[in-house]
Amino acid sequence: MIGQFIWKMAWVAVCCLGLSLEIMAQSPLDSLYHLNEVVITAKPFKEVIPAQRLNGVQLERLNTHNVADALRYFSGVQIKDYGGMGGLKTVDVRNMGSHHVGVFYDGIQIGNAQNGVVDLGRFSLDDLEELSLYNGQKSEIFQSAKDFASASAVYLKTKKPKFEKGKKTNLLVRYKAGSIQLINPSIRLEQKLNDRLSLSLSGEYMKSDGQYKFRYRRLNQAGEVAYDTTATRWNSDIEAYRIEAGVYGVVHNGYWQAKLYYYDSERGLPGAIVKNIWQNGERQGDKNFFAQATFVKDVTPKYKLQLNGKFAYDYTHYLSRDTVQFLQENVTKKMQFDNTYYQQDWYLSAVNMYSILPVWDVSLSVDFQYNKLNAVMRGVGTPFTFPQRYTTWAALATALNLGKWKLQADVLGTFVIEKVRNNVEAPDKSEFSPALIVGYKPFSNQDLNLRAFYKRIFRLPTFNDLYYAQIGFSQLNPEFTNQFNIGGSYQKTFKTGMIDRIALQMDVYYAAITDKIIAAPTGSSFRWMMTNMGKVESKGVDVSTAVSGHVGLLKLHTNLAYSFTKAQDFTKINGKKLSSYGDQIPYTPWHSGSVIAGAEYGTWALNYSFIYVGERYNGAVNNIPRNYVEPWYTHDFSLQKEFRIRSRYLLKASVEMNNALNQNYDVVLNYPMPGRNFRFVIGFSL
Repeated sequence: MIGQFIWKMAWVAVCCLGLSLEIMAQSPLDSLYHLNEVVITAKPFKEVIPAQRLNGVQLERLNTHNVADALRYFSGVQIKDYGGMGGLKTVDVRNMGSHHVGVFYDGIQIGNAQNGVVDLGRFSLDDLEELSLYNGQKSEIFQSAKDFASASAVYLKTKKPKFEKGKKTNLLVRYKAGSIQLINPSIRLEQKLNDRLSLSLSGEYMKSDGQYKFRYRRLNQAGEVAYDTTATRWNSDIEAYRIEAGVYGVVHNGYWQAKLYYYDSERGLPGAIVKNIWQNGERQGDKNFFAQATFVKDVTPKYKLQLNGKFAYDYTHYLSRDTVQFLQENVTKKMQFDNTYYQQDWYLSAVNMYSILPVWDVSLSVDFQYNKLNAVMRGVGTPFTFPQRYTTWAALATALNLGKWKLQADVLGTFVIEKVRNNVEAPDKSEFSPALIVGYKPFSNQDLNLRAFYKRIFRLPTFNDLYYAQIGFSQLNPEFTNQFNIGGSYQKTFKTGMIDRIALQMDVYYAAITDKIIAAPTGSSFRWMMTNMGKVESKGVDVSTAVSGHVGLLKLHTNLAYSFTKAQDFTKINGKKLSSYGDQIPYTPWHSGSVIAGAEYGTWALNYSFIYVGERYNGAVNNIPRNYVEPWYTHDFSLQKEFRIRSRYLLKASVEMNNALNQNYDVVLNYPMPGRNFRFVIGFSL
């Protein structure tokens, strides 16, 4: 029966691909293309749900090392940072959990069926053209079925080759050094082969011993200071390199691109500082490779096609060998681990969109994915499960553009088959998830847009949730979310005066999460213990504004973001309320916000950024003083200067000061963050 189901799903995908290839022979739509941007003329489109975005120039201005650092400046976002250069960094949007955030790299999702979490610390900003965040989903229907399958989504769009007239080669060499013993050289080469084909090649190396001073201050049960000292963070080192290659082509009325990516790292996992333990012996090695390709074509004036494919291979080696001196010998303490994991991911997608009327589009997307996890767990008596997962997504969507009104609706079907070699496999699952998006523009002469959406989605338990030795439970329930959002945006440009542009967004939301699964480290950022909290309700307000202007030749810009969140645990067991009933869930601040400000004058640029995270609790019960976590904030500055050499070469230099006031803080309790530190960057391009 399972075999028949898999063949049926595969046959559906083949039929979609076959239909697409047959229609491709029909007459194409006249469109206008440029190799650099690959622009296809089409009906005007404006997102009903606008994204929060940072483009390449803005990312360069920020004092950020990776994608996780940059995402902190978006409203409604919380970053879980386990400290140090090698610490795990994940993103949580509107307190629905990191597992509900889809991370897409050039339009194709980055998967991790093992634990469902993408470590955003390993993605550099050097090659990014744009970083964007969507609540709910992108408000367009020409996208893969997996784009509909997350409660929120982060999109990483890499740079595409752009050439000035007469140029065929671009080269950028950059070197970064930091006070936390950081060395970080990188190089990017772009080559134009002809008017329809170009390629890019980039590489990066990073090394740091990760040692920095921090203050350790803890309270007792009565809320009084019990411990206050200064120490050095150990086992936070990292050595990593990244190699990436891309090929970009233009075909008649369409384009395609292919990418190879490889990342290799060896790092220490700094661990929690508890019970007077200042360092541990946990290490993790990662090797991540993927190859992916995308093809997009306007086949006829009414029909558009998109094909995606990907293969990913992930290797993880986790080693825990903590020892202490006893009778002049090294003896082990706590549980020891020496585990190696091998994960494979195969993915195919076909997207078909047809315009029934100039104001009415429909689309059908079918995705298929195969996940496989193997492991060698030395010294573990329990046989490994060796799970496999076959997942098919099918999304039917429609969009109406009725002048002042814009309507979009979709339903996503998810069909999952689980197979294991040992132990008990999880039951097969099938779910249908709807979404509805409404946009309204009340005034034709004002750029004011109102919006609302509803979305129901669920996330599957990960392989670790289901099958991890002594922790996993194969009958674990999926986690469902229901989101409601009402908001609006307004922007205006000015032709006179000092203000050039002002933009404002505000959203009010409510999210109900049932059978919520909380993942928390068991003294380690690699091993997780799963807790089902039953029901959580999250409500809040996200506000962001951007203002740009000038005073003579001085250009000024500022971005502000603020979030208010109330996320409460309403779990009952056997009809009885828990002691945490109605309390704020762990690590969820009521108030948070950020400021980005900058000034540019000629070839000089001065930038300032500020992040604030308010008070919160590290435990489920809020009335215990020991669970209280103080607010934290950081001030960062950077100064940049450009030098033109013979009008052909460009040299950029910058100096950055992070955490300027030397604030002592933990994002996650007992994982201290660095104090004041500096970074120096120099880049040369031709």
